Amino acid sequence: MSKAARERSARERLAGERKRQAARQRQRRLLAIVIGSVVLVAAVVVGAVLIIDHRNKSGRAVAHKGAVAPLTRQADGSMVMAKAGVTKPVIEVFEDFQCPVCKSFEEASGSTIEQLAAEGKVKVVYRPFHLFGGQKDPIRINSLRSANAALCVPTDKWVSYHDTLFRFQPAEGSKGFSPDDLVKWGKDLGVTDANFEKCVRDLQKESKVQEMTKYALETRRVEGTPTVFLDGRQLDIQTQLMNPDAMKAAILAAGGAG
Repeated sequence: MSKAARERSARERLAGERKRQAARQRQRRLLAIVIGSVVLVAAVVVGAVLIIDHRNKSGRAVAHKGAVAPLTRQADGSMVMAKAGVTKPVIEVFEDFQCPVCKSFEEASGSTIEQLAAEGKVKVVYRPFHLFGGQKDPIRINSLRSANAALCVPTDKWVSYHDTLFRFQPAEGSKGFSPDDLVKWGKDLGVTDANFEKCVRDLQKESKVQEMTKYALETRRVEGTPTVFLDGRQLDIQTQLMNPDAMKAAILAAGGAG
């Protein structure tokens, strides 16, 4: 190969290498842009989640949406939801506002039960109680505070307040259901009774909560929450409580419509 040919070949190889380096640099820049974009999107998503989480923890209570049968607070502290003249079938819901499974049950089947009550197909008796005894740790005082507050809130706000307690349920073992929050949520829902705040802060309904707890644990032999009875027969938590279609079928069958 002549000297001229060798020089031309060397120049071609050098040009080719420069092109390859330029291509690699473009790829690295593109990769950096892509990675930067992914990181930015991730940061935005995380930020949004944190904002939503913060709002969920400290946000406003909102009024219940949807039809609700008339409510009546009984002398024993229970809340009856039923249209006038509806006496059966009867579904009793024993729940603790600090109970995570109760929250899951409410999310799964709560609206189904409310709808059937609004249609006059069932009488619902809510029996919130204080499952965890004592006041030495957060979960126990959360349980008591929330049950007490539910007794303090006026009857016409009870369903919305009931929803709110489950919506803002603190994680097990963590602090939550503070008196400030419990009072604030009532005000968010339009509670104007001057005695409401004092009732919440001073645990004025504690003795009634303890009566309801004794009834649940000793009289009705409730061993955990949620416990739901349909005309006195306990429903299965997995196959019925967490399955709204199964819940509806059982209620309609008990009423003779199944």
